[in-house]
Amino acid sequence: PGLSALLVRRRLDRLDLVLAEVDYEVVVVDDDSPDGTWRLAEEAALRSRRIRVLRRIGRRGLSSAVLEGLALAQGEVLAVMDADGQHDEAILPTMLDAVADGADVCIGSRAVEGGSYGAFSAQRRLVSWGGAQLARALVGADVSDPMSGFFALSRGRWEATRADVSGRGFKILLELLARGER
Repeated sequence: PGLSALLVRRRLDRLDLVLAEVDYEVVVVDDDSPDGTWRLAEEAALRSRRIRVLRRIGRRGLSSAVLEGLALAQGEVLAVMDADGQHDEAILPTMLDAVADGADVCIGSRAVEGGSYGAFSAQRRLVSWGGAQLARALVGADVSDPMSGFFALSRGRWEATRADVSGRGFKILLELLARGER
């Protein structure tokens, strides 16, 4: 298996550890990766009722993949995270609890204590900060990281926004924050 497939395997193992006390499912969405990520995920799904796989053939794009994954998910609290290891799954139980306790959205933010922009250059950080400032102003949402790719949301928020979200681009959280009633 390629690097992506190995990262998915590691991510699934880590999720099993950090969510041991939670009844959860994982929907793996893969755009027919040539390294066989989808195959590894399907093998994992055969071993665990918690894992479901959507192999998208002829379709590409992060936002549309997230939307299709959310549409398949069955929980009352939904979460989005990449399998590439950039998000700390250890905070996922806290995020899920925040939404279960009434928050519409909980963001795994890079811009808070304990968060990290990883290896972003100073220029990339500046661009990200500027984009976040603009996004907050346009959306009217007082959130620390409206561009994050790691977030949890309530089923109600998803249902209120899903028909209005386009699925183009890659900043799906921003669009979910901007759409629907708040």
